[in-house]
Amino acid sequence: MAEPDPSPPGTGFWLFGYGSLIWKPPPHYDARLPGYIEGYVRRFWQASEDHRGTPAAPGRVVTLIDRAHYAGLVDPHPEPADSLVWGAAYHIPAEHDAFVREYLDIREVNGYTIQYTDFHPSPSPTPNPAPIRTLVYIGLPSNPQFVGPQEPDALARHILRSMGPSGENREYLFELYAALEGLGPESGDGHVKDLVRRAGMLEGRGREEEQD
Repeated sequence: MAEPDPSPPGTGFWLFGYGSLIWKPPPHYDARLPGYIEGYVRRFWQASEDHRGTPAAPGRVVTLIDRAHYAGLVDPHPEPADSLVWGAAYHIPAEHDAFVREYLDIREVNGYTIQYTDFHPSPSPTPNPAPIRTLVYIGLPSNPQFVGPQEPDALARHILRSMGPSGENREYLFELYAALEGLGPESGDGHVKDLVRRAGMLEGRGREEEQD
């Protein structure tokens, strides 16, 4: 059974962004908090046919994988059991609730569904705060755009050659890396960082081959 919405439509809500929402936020938010969630792994395992790729040549964007499901997968980038998923939470006020929900449903239409998770602000605005229950869009493993584990070099190459209506897939990767590094001293992501390293090496190698 799906969890009931902790903030019924029309009352305002908190949204957790872990991908492009970190550097390309939703409209009409009145608060933004850096922080993290637990119990998930962020991976470039979601195909993108509408933003960073096309139906004929899908790009790759991030989704979240529940730890219980992740435990049964073989990942070339194994994730430590105590790692956190950093991102940003946005508060959408009641007067803009309906508009932003519709905007997000259109933006996240390609395989993502609404879930809910506890968000921990960092640094905390108050001592010993209760977590904030946030809405989050996740491309579940059951959705048709979920591609699962991929060999890292092949994934980096795929990202470098992909492009869609929202721009180059490489821009998404590098913007996400910069946005995560800017959230806080512990906010980096090993999977994203390694893909940036591999993409940079592949681009450098390509430039060298062009000059030969």
